[in-house]
Amino acid sequence: MAENTILKGGAFILEPGNVEICFTPEDWSDEHRMIYKTTMDFVNNECMPHVEKIEAKNEEFARQLFATAGELGLLGTDVPEEYGGLGLDKMSTCVVTEAMGTAPSFAVSHGAHTGIGTLPIVYYGTKEQKEKYLPDLAMGTKIAAYCLTESGAGSDAVGGCRTKAVLSEDGKHYILNGEKIFITNGGWADTFIVFAKIDGTDFTAFIVERDFPGVSSGAEEKKLGIKGSSTTPVIFEDAQVPVENMLYERGKGHHIALNVLNIGRYKLGAATLGGIKGALGIATRYAKDRQQFGRSIAEFGMIREKLARIATQAYMAESVIYRTVGMIDASLEHVDRADPDYPAKASEAIREYAIECAMCKVFGSEVLDYTVDECVQIHGGYGYTAEYPAERYFRDARINRIFEGTNEVNRLLIPGETIKRAMSGKLPFMQAATNLLGEIMEYSPLMVELPDEPLALQEHMVGMCKKAVIFVAGVAAQKFMMGLAQEQEVLARMADMTIETFALESGLLRAKKAIAKLGEEKAALYIQFVEAYLDETIPKIETWAKQALAYIEEGDDLRTQLVGLRKLLKYQPINAIAVKQAIADMVVEKNGYPLG
Repeated sequence: MAENTILKGGAFILEPGNVEICFTPEDWSDEHRMIYKTTMDFVNNECMPHVEKIEAKNEEFARQLFATAGELGLLGTDVPEEYGGLGLDKMSTCVVTEAMGTAPSFAVSHGAHTGIGTLPIVYYGTKEQKEKYLPDLAMGTKIAAYCLTESGAGSDAVGGCRTKAVLSEDGKHYILNGEKIFITNGGWADTFIVFAKIDGTDFTAFIVERDFPGVSSGAEEKKLGIKGSSTTPVIFEDAQVPVENMLYERGKGHHIALNVLNIGRYKLGAATLGGIKGALGIATRYAKDRQQFGRSIAEFGMIREKLARIATQAYMAESVIYRTVGMIDASLEHVDRADPDYPAKASEAIREYAIECAMCKVFGSEVLDYTVDECVQIHGGYGYTAEYPAERYFRDARINRIFEGTNEVNRLLIPGETIKRAMSGKLPFMQAATNLLGEIMEYSPLMVELPDEPLALQEHMVGMCKKAVIFVAGVAAQKFMMGLAQEQEVLARMADMTIETFALESGLLRAKKAIAKLGEEKAALYIQFVEAYLDETIPKIETWAKQALAYIEEGDDLRTQLVGLRKLLKYQPINAIAVKQAIADMVVEKNGYPLG
């Protein structure tokens, strides 16, 4: 792929969508499909028959699952071949993560191990560190954990870090003292990525083994959900860590923490996708089996609309996540694996898409929450009992809006990172805002002529949504200038507008690709997904924009801006009920998510 076809992170809001470079699940290779099947077989054969054993937090069984997953290659997709892994593309990792997302609790254990527990060593470890730790982690003979969070630090994990590292008198060890909390795999892990401040100032990462003197785990947390994963404090009391176990460089732990979290965010999005499809499947099957008033409740309009809405949101989430991972893989193609600086350059290539990774996390976790809530509702009273899996799906889903940075933190990151890139000249965002503010009053939606082709209206409206984001951001920047970073309510609305616009465009590009490949008739479901989602989303985007503008301005200035906004988002609703009825037909026929 040529470099000029690689989209810069965040640039989608400024540029027309490109169907040719938008990766979709339909673009999976045969290898991707084989990997997905292997992972689903593992989940269905090794995890689902043993839900009670997993939920009981049986460490011996968890280690057995890790070992089996390791033998199948499901732990080593990101680990280079020379260190015992498979060294595959990020798409392969995403495919594994999605399939694993249907597994009860083990999905969390697996995600922490393969992601934040292993990748810091992959990207930042020395050759000796990689040789020592990666083969065991790739094979599942050792389990990894990531120790960042501390009591009281909350989302300010770097600034709030109180764990301290001091060089021993003989210069052979760093002596760590402190406590990390909410550590996934904390009670089982053999290897920990631990962040501490050397001499109380330099935020630095270390590879710490459980057997090092002074390392221990606290009691297991009693959690709302994901009960089968281990979550404990990890305690360091004069823990002795060899100096050669410092990871990367002194004082640069934030590079590791922030960059690995970007990977964790798109992977979390992929995991939620597995949960969304799993919950939709059990909701659909239950609705078909459940009889009320002499017929299946899957025949009732309100139930069918729930199924259609879940499937539509699943399509959008799937489109967002695979488009993002496609961008990352395209960027990584231009990083030479033989380059001694490959890990740092690869990490920076992923960092380019911090905005998109954050959107994957927020969008996926919130679609999952909507899905599991409606899954319980479709089950009625049975959904509230542990006898049916809807209850477990509901409990397990809730953590995802907290993992990998809360959704609130990620919402601040999206406009914050956009503005930062605009200020540094990486994105011509401010120029676009200035141009739009000057042109908007001359724009007339009545003069727009749309081509007579599928999704022409939807494509036009996606373009208008982009302009609405730029419009609100430009007005906010003019009003608050450097103080905009403190206006969280405005930033949150800008983030929501951006997320939904990215989702709309991702689903649109995927549908256009399907039309080109299959023809309009065979791509009907893709078209219906986009039509249904846009019809529900335009009013939300307009509301967020109005709320932001009403906070920023008042009087004649506000009225002028609202006139401009109405021009941009002028939209006549379609017959969305009929569209959703057609989608519901396919969901019921396929017993769940109807694509793939």
